[in-house]
Amino acid sequence: MLSMILDIARLLLFPALMAFAAASDLFTMTISNRVSLVLVAGFSTLAVLGGMGLHDILSHVGAGATVLAVGFACFAMGWVGGGDAKLAAGAALWFGFGDLLNYLLYASLFGGALTLLLLQFRQWPLPYPLANQAWLLKLHAKESGVPYGIALAIGALTIYPETEWIKAIDLTHFAIH
Repeated sequence: MLSMILDIARLLLFPALMAFAAASDLFTMTISNRVSLVLVAGFSTLAVLGGMGLHDILSHVGAGATVLAVGFACFAMGWVGGGDAKLAAGAALWFGFGDLLNYLLYASLFGGALTLLLLQFRQWPLPYPLANQAWLLKLHAKESGVPYGIALAIGALTIYPETEWIKAIDLTHFAIH
């Protein structure tokens, strides 16, 4: 029973949190600290209950800490938002150094595409029926930043199916008999 619960958590927790962070960033231009805290708590719980070795846990923590340090430096320079830095670090914790480079590459590519699309979107006037949507007005405003949490989430969801978290799932739990 515990292994089935762990498999369901491996399958759903991380993707749900990343999707929530992306939606939150799109609609509010903020990512709650709670998302990052639940990412840390979820990783910790699944790593321990799933039998991840201490060396691997420490490696994952090192990846998360490295991205957090770089993210805060970028935040201090005004290049990224604090929520983005914490979300990237939370994702890095889950990916560890083994999947970190792929994650950062995808997040960067999606972030570049998102930025270009948003810059183009901001050049056009909003259609009248959409002009009363507060979230869309904020997204459309040229002085607004880029909701980079969207790119971080899409990058994470792109590589998550190839991670050890998903490979560890026992699919026989979900077989129809």
